[in-house]
Amino acid sequence: MGGAVSAGEDNDDLIDNLKEAQYIRTERVEQAFRAIDRGDYYLEGYRDNAYKDLAWKHGNIHLSAPCIYSEVMEALKLQPGLSFLNLGSGTGYLSTMVGLILASEPVHPYRRWPQVLNLLGLLLVRKLPEAQLSASPRPFLPSPTRRQLSTLLCCSSASGAPFLVKGPFGINHGIELHSDVVEYAKEKLESFIKNSDSFDKFEFCEPAFVVGNCLQIASDSHQYDRIYCGAGVQKDHENYMKILLKVGGILVMPIEDQLTQIMRTGQNTWESKNILAVSFAPLVQPSKNDNGKPDSVGLPPCAVRNLQDLARIYIRRTLRNFINDEMQAKGIPQRAPPKRKRKRVKQRINTYVFVGNQLIPQPLDSEEDEKMEEDNKEEEEKDHSEAMKPEEPPQNLLREKIMKLPLPESLKAYLTYFRDK
Repeated sequence: MGGAVSAGEDNDDLIDNLKEAQYIRTERVEQAFRAIDRGDYYLEGYRDNAYKDLAWKHGNIHLSAPCIYSEVMEALKLQPGLSFLNLGSGTGYLSTMVGLILASEPVHPYRRWPQVLNLLGLLLVRKLPEAQLSASPRPFLPSPTRRQLSTLLCCSSASGAPFLVKGPFGINHGIELHSDVVEYAKEKLESFIKNSDSFDKFEFCEPAFVVGNCLQIASDSHQYDRIYCGAGVQKDHENYMKILLKVGGILVMPIEDQLTQIMRTGQNTWESKNILAVSFAPLVQPSKNDNGKPDSVGLPPCAVRNLQDLARIYIRRTLRNFINDEMQAKGIPQRAPPKRKRKRVKQRINTYVFVGNQLIPQPLDSEEDEKMEEDNKEEEEKDHSEAMKPEEPPQNLLREKIMKLPLPESLKAYLTYFRDK
């Protein structure tokens, strides 16, 4: 599948083409696509094909065509704070883009969250000694602090029983059949967190991947707000997929050669809409154990983030808001990624002459053609001269703010996710 749009020279050029062809239609989806370079998910030696609108497969590693991912992202109607399950998560490319939207802004209506996050920010900055931070991912919290947080985080259900309120950061899970592909996805995820210039510009709901067949998910697994299946679903597995979806949720999957959006409108009611004609490899049927039954696969737990992680999120969010306020006060616009100027295609005018008994077309250059050639030559020379200039590294304002804080170096490193740039 693919080939619906022309090839791009780089990731931004590919996104421009997808927008122009109306595959990408919303700003939120566009930002996610621009932030994650598709080429980073290709093996070395195959990257030349990364910006073509084509699927790519090498061994067990597979990427769908960009136009397919675009339609999937738009059809999922992602919002911050939702839970997402990727069935056949592959390289993690789609899950990483989804993660930028699930945690993109705090929208949870729970009124106590500002108090919780303020307390966590103070906790991380004031309560944690340097040795403790570097020694353990979950440092000891004093009992009074734990009691304060328990009071803030818990409230009563209709029955009076306490329950833990989920934060506004989303849940991002993936299940993949092949263990080598899960390892590949984890490597690419770590590379994005450590090396991508986009990481500090977004809040990120980090995906968690497990190995297993998505047709063997344990029957007591939790349900999700959004689900995508990246393999062809047979008709007799359609209801199995639907049961994984929460009421009000959206499932996108290929079924009977149609990429289909299914919305769960009630406990036993759904609405379906065909999006695009597609061709996907079918789901692999589960193998059975010695008892003649397939082993069940457990999904990652939907756990509340630990306190140290929440504190880091809040501090980074606060600093990012300060930066945005400062830029607005100074009248500095948020810089959009530069768009490459497309070359104008030369249209030749043909004249026809008789050679013997044959009518032969002969190209006839017009003055406009000659002007186009001159303009294109000037643009090429300008692009070449700009390419020869030493490229300035992008300014990371968030990192600069963190490094200026009066904190121990180990705490600064933790706040930057131990990134080197």
